[in-house]
Amino acid sequence: MHEIRDKSIFLTGGAGFIGTTLVHRLLEHNRIVVYDNGHRNALKDSPAWTHPNLFFIHGDVLNSEMLSESIKRAKPDMVLHLAAIAGVDTVLRVPARTMKINFIGTYNVLEATIAHAPKAERFVDFSTSEVFGTHVYHAEEMSATTLGSVGEARWTYAVSKLAAEHLVHNYGKETGLPTVSIRPFNVFGPRQVGVGAIHTFVVRALMNQPLEIHGDGNQIRAWCYIDDMVEGILLTLTRPEAVGHVFNIGNPKGTVTINTLAEKIRALAGSQSEIVFVKKNYVDVELRIPSIQKAAELLGFQPTVDLNEGLSRTIEWYRGQMEQGKTAGFLHEDRQQPRHVVAHI
Repeated sequence: MHEIRDKSIFLTGGAGFIGTTLVHRLLEHNRIVVYDNGHRNALKDSPAWTHPNLFFIHGDVLNSEMLSESIKRAKPDMVLHLAAIAGVDTVLRVPARTMKINFIGTYNVLEATIAHAPKAERFVDFSTSEVFGTHVYHAEEMSATTLGSVGEARWTYAVSKLAAEHLVHNYGKETGLPTVSIRPFNVFGPRQVGVGAIHTFVVRALMNQPLEIHGDGNQIRAWCYIDDMVEGILLTLTRPEAVGHVFNIGNPKGTVTINTLAEKIRALAGSQSEIVFVKKNYVDVELRIPSIQKAAELLGFQPTVDLNEGLSRTIEWYRGQMEQGKTAGFLHEDRQQPRHVVAHI
């Protein structure tokens, strides 16, 4: 168990998929401040949304003044920076904004933390496995990062995230802020928002709609269930050995081709969906499997949920949501707002 109690914890992007699951784990015994633009809001439809320990700020990390004031009022013991633009489709559509939010946004959060929470116990930055490029086989944290050519929109995301990693690391060196960077590898599970492969396959399978695979389906991924990802994150918050390091967090044992993934989901869901192949219109990652040896040695991290179990849990959660009339993702209009940190802290 990770004993985090009586802390003020500030999460940018905390209404997203990973952030919402983190909030649920930390909420009962801590004050949680979520700073999020609400674009992908998995939090609002969860039990946490009206919990008295949750404070929500509708804000953008590019709004440095509002961000700084929010951190000043929150007085956080821990800052977790999850806010980012992600997802291939979004990155292809707004590559310049992607770089601004992912890099300048990180700079703004760092500056606000140094100014108003200089004694924070931890600053955790969320990077990406994309920094390793198109072929990633048991990549270690110190493996060379590989980025594509200028003009290929997909790599604007990886470049912005890698630059932010360097920024976070060097702020830690220069200021003494206890920083950690996490590179998540293909996380899935309940409450996923956006257009992730498993999210899309599960929703379509439950509706008996075609499962579309981009390319030949031989792309290889290692999938990590959300509960295991959160365990890894909590270890970076509680283990002193984490400070100053970057960690791959994922599950190498959850490795399958996209073809096999679609077939598994169809079978586990009892679906009649047809699997169809469509042409790719973007550069793809053909192979992505992490090494988690460093996280195992320094943090004691070991994923425990295998792929079939994680998929079964995910399918049943989405099935329950859809049976309640919440279509294709579980989002609906707000019923009640949580308290707003700027007004109440």
